[in-house]
Amino acid sequence: MIHVNRRLIHQINQCARLITKKANERLEPFGLYSSQWSILYCLKTIGPMTQKEIWSYLNVEAPTVTRTIKRLEENGWIQREQGEDKREKLVVLTKEAELKYDSINQEMLKFEEDMLADFQDGDKEAFSEFLNVFLTKS
Repeated sequence: MIHVNRRLIHQINQCARLITKKANERLEPFGLYSSQWSILYCLKTIGPMTQKEIWSYLNVEAPTVTRTIKRLEENGWIQREQGEDKREKLVVLTKEAELKYDSINQEMLKFEEDMLADFQDGDKEAFSEFLNVFLTKS
């Protein structure tokens, strides 16, 4: 069982790296990387968030999110606005990012379809449930 466990964890890691590499290739024409897309997707889907909420949601270290947000801000994708609490800053999409979002999202939807084309819907559902076990352990 130890061998199977190790192989499974290794395969999950390899898949994550492959998905990131392929996503980066699809995002290159937009001047984005997958880590940046993840943040833009969160902000569009969930709405304005603090940096802490972003790194907690994405399970990414705070310094990594801080650097990524800084780059997104420098490139005009996001801005920081005052939150309800004067000490908190909310990260929000810029108007320019809102205008570009749909075309990027369409490309990523095609990417997801391409990556998962060999799987039946039932297999995708089962795999999603399996991965949720990992996500709820953290």
